[in-house]
Amino acid sequence: MSWTDERVELLKKMWGEGQSASQIAKELGGVTRNAVIGKVHRLGLSNRSSGPAKPEPKAKTAAKPEAAKPKPKVEAKPKPAAKPEPVAEEKPAEAPKPVMSPARAKIIPAGQPLPPQPSANEIPAEALAKVSEVEKKAKKLNLMELTERTCKWPVGDPATDDFWFCGLPVQQGKPYCEAHVGVAFQPMSSRRDRKR
Repeated sequence: MSWTDERVELLKKMWGEGQSASQIAKELGGVTRNAVIGKVHRLGLSNRSSGPAKPEPKAKTAAKPEAAKPKPKVEAKPKPAAKPEPVAEEKPAEAPKPVMSPARAKIIPAGQPLPPQPSANEIPAEALAKVSEVEKKAKKLNLMELTERTCKWPVGDPATDDFWFCGLPVQQGKPYCEAHVGVAFQPMSSRRDRKR
């Protein structure tokens, strides 16, 4: 069933007259009450909480006289408005998550210790020299090529095409090769000495 212009107009007319979604669905045929309610919401029609009650049918001007006893007049109870479909609540905006270095965010497998992130002035010059030599020999793997045995040290900006991982054999029990372990895992005492 598709919502043709004629069917939409009939829906609007019946909704405006106070017909229930079930009645409208029955009149239209081929749609459910929920489909009618959904279309009403998409069209932005009011929910009729204080809308007019269903109009009473007009008395027919028939030649037949009422023969039997008169029917007692029953006051029509207003029908409750059709329940609207639940609307997905908007979640409040989440606070921005702290930006993490690629080493912490993407490549450390669960259960592996997170390396401290030393600043450039904390890394010994000999370690940096060793790293630059090792990176010349690196396998330059992408994320899908990493295994448990390959160094997961990220090199470059992840937003560019020049981004890669070292890929050399890892030091046992560590996620990095020997040179990158020397940068990532600094002994506490040597870090304290450099800060003084």
